[in-house]
Formats: sequence, C-alpha cells, structure tokens
Amino acid sequence: MTSELNSAHQTVWRYRTTRQEWTRYALWFAGTLLFVWCFQVMTAQTIWAFVSDAPRQAVDISSRMMPPDWASTSDLLWPLWETLNIATLGTLLGVVIATPVAFLAARNTTPSQWLTRPAALLITVASRSINSLIWALLLVAIMGPGPLAGIFAIALRSIGFIGKLLYEAIEEVHDAPIQAIRSTGAGSAQTLVWAITPQVAPTLAGITVFRWDINIRESAVLGLVGAGGIGMKLESALNTLAWPKVSMILIAILATVAISEWISAVVRKKLI
Repeated sequence: MTSELNSAHQTVWRYRTTRQEWTRYALWFAGTLLFVWCFQVMTAQTIWAFVSDAPRQAVDISSRMMPPDWASTSDLLWPLWETLNIATLGTLLGVVIATPVAFLAARNTTPSQWLTRPAALLITVASRSINSLIWALLLVAIMGPGPLAGIFAIALRSIGFIGKLLYEAIEEVHDAPIQAIRSTGAGSAQTLVWAITPQVAPTLAGITVFRWDINIRESAVLGLVGAGGIGMKLESALNTLAWPKVSMILIAILATVAISEWISAVVRKKLI
C-alpha cells in the first residue's frame, strides 16, 4: 500500500514545466501576430492584380530580350571601360583615406582613446551606413552627373569597409617585432613604419583587391542615378523599352563581374 502511494506521488519528468510551455506558446502567438502585422504594413500599397500577373509579364519581357542585340557590343565598350575606371579610382581613393583612419581607430596605434579613436570609428560607421547608390544620389546633386560623382561615391563607401577590416588587422599584429624595433630606441613613427606596417601590408592588399571586386559590381548600377558607367546605358535602354539591348548590357555586366572576380581570387591567392 505504501509503495503504491509513493509511486502515485512521484513527479513525472517533463522536458518543460507547464509554465514554460505556456510561455513558449505565448511567444509563438506574439511572434505570429507581429509577422501578420508586418506583412500587412509592407503590403498595404501592393496591387495584387499586378502581382498575380507578374509571371506572365516576366515571360513576356524575357521573350522580348531574346536574342540579345549583339550589334550594340561596340557601343558598350567605352561605358564598360568607364565603369572599370570608376571602380578602380574610387577604390584607390578609398584606400588613401581609409589607411590613416584605420591607424587612428586601432587601439594600439591611436594617439588618443577618447578623441581620435571615436572620431575615426565614427567615420568608418558613417561610411558603411550609407549605400553607394545613396552616396551617388547626393554627389550627383552636389557635383552634377558624370563619372566623377561615381568615383567619389565608391570612395566614400569604401572607406568604412577598408578602414574597419584594416584597423582590426592592426590590432592583431604580433608584439615581438614592435618590441624589437623599440629596443633599438625607435620612436612611435619608426615603430609604425618598420614594425606594424609590414605586418598589415599583405592584409591591406587583399582587402583592396576584394573591395575593388565589390566596387565593380556597385559601379555598374551607379549610372542609374546619373553617376556614369554602363548603368547610364542600361537606364537609357530600359526607358526606351529596348529589351534586346537590355539583355546585351546584362550579359556585358555579368562577363565583367565574372572576370573581375576571377582576377580578385587569383591576386588574393597570391597575396594571402
């Protein structure tokens, strides 16, 4: 009899308590309500007739794009060259500005933890917070349309990317070469040049090539807002509904990006 009572009062093991189960259900319910509310907000101005017709429109436009306008290839060579120049010059300008910013942001090289480091970090965050297309919109309004606005847009966007990766690399340099240089009586500037810079130089080269690869893709669309490059040709073709030319431009952009990615991979493999 006693053993039966003891077994009746034994606690049955459960993965979660009743309270935890109800809390879990409540969280799922709240999450579902939040999802439904967000979906309603995002689709409040959606015209569902267009959405339902989208597959038919996609097939129709795709058929209009074929065959690509191969005869326009010669007209795309100069815009492609301009796009490469925008990406390359923008990347180089970004490196020139980002390198001192990175040294000011790194804990082990900054002159002041309370003044220059926060200022340098603010520059990198501000640069990364704004997309290159928005930078291009602002610069086209300030400087007027053309490749120069595109170069500065790419540079301003690159500063944050290069600066962040570079200052993290600077903070991770080995201390032994620094101590060896200092033991010779070298000052801060000499330590920076002969102990820290040689350690981060390969990393900077790799980051630069990687960013150049990204910038080629980004500079291809800057022309949509008037910042030069092949994007201006694409906008013109879209406005005139020249679909075969649009497909040719997309093929040219795809080929350029593929080649730049291959070059980037080869160079980074040699450097790192």
